[in-house]
Amino acid sequence: MNGNRFGRLFQVTTYGESHGDAMGVTVSGCPAGLELDEDDVQAELDRRKPGQSMITTSRGEPDAVVINSGTQDGYTTGTPIGMVIENKDARSGKYEPYVTAPRPSHGDFTYSAKFGTRNWGGGGRSSARETVNWVAAGAIAQKILAEHDIEVKAHVNQIGDIEAPPVTFEEMLEHAEENDVRCAHPETADRMLEKIEEYQKAGDSIGGSVYFEARGVPRGLGSPRFDSFPARLGQAMFAVPATTGVEYGLGREAREWTGKDRNEDWEFDEESDPTPVGNKHGGLQGGITTGQPVYGEVSFHAPTSIPKEQTTVDWETGEEKEIQVVGRHDPVLPPRAVPVVEAMLNLTIVDFMLLSGRINPDRTDARPGEYDTDYHPSSPRDE
Repeated sequence: MNGNRFGRLFQVTTYGESHGDAMGVTVSGCPAGLELDEDDVQAELDRRKPGQSMITTSRGEPDAVVINSGTQDGYTTGTPIGMVIENKDARSGKYEPYVTAPRPSHGDFTYSAKFGTRNWGGGGRSSARETVNWVAAGAIAQKILAEHDIEVKAHVNQIGDIEAPPVTFEEMLEHAEENDVRCAHPETADRMLEKIEEYQKAGDSIGGSVYFEARGVPRGLGSPRFDSFPARLGQAMFAVPATTGVEYGLGREAREWTGKDRNEDWEFDEESDPTPVGNKHGGLQGGITTGQPVYGEVSFHAPTSIPKEQTTVDWETGEEKEIQVVGRHDPVLPPRAVPVVEAMLNLTIVDFMLLSGRINPDRTDARPGEYDTDYHPSSPRDE
C-alpha cells in the first residue's frame, strides 16, 4: 500500500490502524538544533484527541506521544524523528457485523475490493484516527515556522446552515479555543452547538467547514503548474478524511466576480516592493505566494458512522440487511478537524520553505552545535 508519505524535503511517513496496537509517524528533513520535547507535540495532540466534549466521540484515548528517535538533550539531531501513539481504548468487536457487509459511505468495500483484505476494526487504515500522526508531525512544523514568525490558525466557520460572520486573525487566536465547537465567533458557536446536539439526539450527523489562515508567509513559495502552492495545499487538505472541497481566496464566490472587480491593482509597500492592493487571491497569484496572508476554507461532509437504520448487502451470503452503526463516533467533524487542518497547512509551508532555501535543511539558527562554539549559520564552511 503506497500513499503513506507526504512532503518533498520535509517528509512525513505514517503507519497504524484505528484499532491496531499503535499509530506512528516518522518525520525526515527536520533541521538539527530545534528545541523539541514530547510536551510540544502533546499540546497539539490534546486538541485533536477524542473525548474532549459531549459533541465528540467518547473513545477514551489519551493520545500520549513518545518520541523515540531524532532528538538528544531536548534538541533535534537532524536525523529522522520517530513518534508513537499507542491505542488504549480499541473495541473491535463492534465491527464484526461489517466484515463482509460494508457500512454505507465508508471505505469498507473499496479497501476490500482493492487489496482483497483489510483491517476491519474501526475502519483500519481508512479511519480518521490516522490524523493523530499528522498532528504530531504538524507540531514539529509549527515550531520551525515560529522561528520565522509564521503563524497558522483555523476555526469552524460553518456547521450545517449556520455560518459565522468573518472574524479577524486575532479573534481566531483569542476565541477559537474557548468553546467546544472551536468557532471564533462566540454567539454563532452557541447556535452551532445547539444544531449539533439536535442531530446527535436524533442519531444523525451534520457537516460543516473550517476556515484557515497563515500570517507571515514570505513571497515566492511554490512553483508553476503541478508544484504550485495551491496544488500542494489541495493535496494536503483533500487527504483529510471527509473533505469534499478546498478553497482559497474568494473560492467558489470567484465565479460571480468580473475580472475587473477581482483583479487587484499594484502599489509599493513600505519597503518599496510591489504588492497587490487587497487580497482576494488568498495570498496566491500564479500558484506562488505573494507575501500576503494565505487563507481559505475546507468543507467536510457529515460523519458517516450514524446509529440510524441503513441498508447494506453481505457479499458472502448475497443477502440484503438492515444495520445500525453503533459505537463511539463524532456527530460532527470540523471541531476536531481544526488542529488537523492547521497541521497540514504547517507541513505544506515548511516543505516549501525548505524547497525555496529559506530554511537551512541541515540545522536551525536556534541553537549552535553543542561542540561547535564558533558556529554561525552564514559561515562558508557550513554551506
